[in-house]
Amino acid sequence: MKRKLITLTSPKGGRAWLARSLGTALLAGLLGQSHSVGAEDATGFWFDHFKLTLERGERTEAAGPFYYSQQSDSNTVWAIPPFYSHFVAPGVEHSEDDVLYPLFTRVHYGQQRRWQLFELLNASSSLNPDGSTPRQFTVFPFYFQQRAADTNLNYTAVLPFYGRLKNRLFRDEIRFIMLPAYVQTRKRDLVTDNYFYPLVDVHHGDGREGWQCWPFAGHDHKVVTTQTNGYGEVSVIPGHDWSFYMWPLVLRQDNGIGTGATETFRASLPFYAASRSPRRDSTSVLWPVFNVMDDRANKYHEWEGPWPLVVFARGEGRQTSRVWPLFSESHTATKEMEAYAWPVYTCSRSHTGPADQRRTRVLYYLYSRLALKNTETGKERIRLDIWPFFTWHRGFNDQERLQVLAPLEPFVPDHPRIERNWSPLWSVWRAEDDPRTGAHSRSLLWNLYRKDVTPGHEKVSALFGLYQREVLVGKRSVRWFYLSPRSPANPRQP
Repeated sequence: MKRKLITLTSPKGGRAWLARSLGTALLAGLLGQSHSVGAEDATGFWFDHFKLTLERGERTEAAGPFYYSQQSDSNTVWAIPPFYSHFVAPGVEHSEDDVLYPLFTRVHYGQQRRWQLFELLNASSSLNPDGSTPRQFTVFPFYFQQRAADTNLNYTAVLPFYGRLKNRLFRDEIRFIMLPAYVQTRKRDLVTDNYFYPLVDVHHGDGREGWQCWPFAGHDHKVVTTQTNGYGEVSVIPGHDWSFYMWPLVLRQDNGIGTGATETFRASLPFYAASRSPRRDSTSVLWPVFNVMDDRANKYHEWEGPWPLVVFARGEGRQTSRVWPLFSESHTATKEMEAYAWPVYTCSRSHTGPADQRRTRVLYYLYSRLALKNTETGKERIRLDIWPFFTWHRGFNDQERLQVLAPLEPFVPDHPRIERNWSPLWSVWRAEDDPRTGAHSRSLLWNLYRKDVTPGHEKVSALFGLYQREVLVGKRSVRWFYLSPRSPANPRQP
């Protein structure tokens, strides 16, 4: 029998050759025979190479679920699930490496780079609009560091002893010494000095001045200010006046000062709370258990008690009836929600413009159906999950994909890293259909049985390739045990 020579012309070709060689060696050992498996052979679980069904491209799978490589028009990926995967999208300068995801990840996107080890160790760098490229390194939660060509951007923080951070933890700048003894934060022009955080602080800037000695007393006052956006438009930022004494026994707030619609809030929690404004009035007794609300802006009245178990709202803007967990129904102009014997059955719907989305759940993730419809085109995208048995998708272009089993996918839907690193391990059945091209494929037990169909071409392989059938433009060929039957109409080639 003539052996075929495989030339390594690229890394991709090298990986395919390695996968094919491993598959051939395993197969030969099992069958007790020497056979050179060519590119046209399919040995199913050990090795298979086929075209993608839902997009243009190719995929190679070997050693069951433990190796695959794939190349399409938009990206390439190869993986040894669940240990390692490498993803590249050259068109957008995007690459990702995962090791036992989410233990270790590395991301390169344009000028941005980041790696992390279980989020305890991480490093990143990026290109800022000003042209700087700061590099960050973190040993969470003890050490934070940033270095850049502009030394004004540098910082170092060693918790809890001392440090300085910039653009971290939702603040422009943070300084601390012997945390929590002293912490200073800055957000835009607002500077806050904390002593024994969060008990004592003094803050000023951005039109605000205030202090607190929690829980004894505190006061915060902001004057009306203005802000100009990038288009030169000036907007008014309302003022406020807040204070508390023996928190939460006495709370006083005046919000929206300078807008002509000031809201006042007075409370002695948990005994009483009241809010008054031109748009809405609300009163609470034994807050937050019993509440009454008159929402004039949205045109409805609401009664709650005991909240959140019992809620009723009536009016043009909202209709709500809830006796949790027995039943709950709520309707507004853009949203609807129903629940019966929660969490046995829940259904929610939102419709804004041409987008109409409806989600139905039974026992939360045991059954979940999400449908998004474009009311202008009539196209609909559907995702159906029955945990842990399967997940099924149909896109706006009518392409369909079914996967059996799916223990993680319902909880993290459309998560590319889960699909790359973990889904292959338990995908015992895969089915894909593209009605636009007429292509479809089926795979059972990692290609122990596989069928690929395109217009004019059908290929079937089963039992490690011991049975193979191919139909091409009306011509049919069948192979048993990697041999083709001899016949005058189909002579075996040497």
